[in-house]
This record gives sequence, C-alpha cells and structure tokens, in this order.
Amino acid sequence: MKLSESAQDGVVVVQPQGRIDNTSVKEFGDRLAQVGGTAPYRVVIDSQETSYINSAVFRALLIARKQIEKAQGRLVLCAMPAEIMRLFEIAAVTDAFVICHNRDEGIAEARA
Repeated sequence: MKLSESAQDGVVVVQPQGRIDNTSVKEFGDRLAQVGGTAPYRVVIDSQETSYINSAVFRALLIARKQIEKAQGRLVLCAMPAEIMRLFEIAAVTDAFVICHNRDEGIAEARA
C-alpha cells in the first residue's frame, strides 16, 4: 500500500493505493490517527486506487471517525470501487460512514 496526501479547500485528502491488508493496516490506521488529530479535522479518504481491504480496515476507519468527530471534525469516504463498496455493504457498516461518489462530493460534504 502507498499513501498519498493533499490538502484541498481546507480538507486533508488521504488516498491509499493498492492493498490494505494485515501488513499495511497498522500504517493506514496510524496515518489516519495523525491526520485526524490535527486541525482542521476534515478528512476525505479517496479510495479510487485501493484494490483490496480486509476487515481490519473497518476498525481503523471507525477509530479514526470517532477521533475526528470528537474534535468536531468530519470523516468522509469517497470514490470506492464497486468491490470495496460491496465489502462495506456485507459488513453492514455503510450507515456508519458518510460515503460519496467522488472526491469533489467528498470534499464538499467534509466542509458541510
């Protein structure tokens, strides 16, 4: 997995690329904790280049969401490939997150 970050309109956009599995989920979760722990507390995770996630990713995302919301911030997921969206549906966690179709929608939602 490779992580890239950028800032756009006061929102931190984190874009994981490749697989997030047992060997990379700790790095992913640690990075979200760092990003989520700094102002402006608005984070978008753009998953368009993510090819695989395992169930540990749900835990990392839930922890990050809780931390960011505690700081009065917002975590938004966007651009999920169909296969990854299907995993969110199977795990019944789609209602736990704000999920947008693309990065622009995600940034607008994070700023709302």
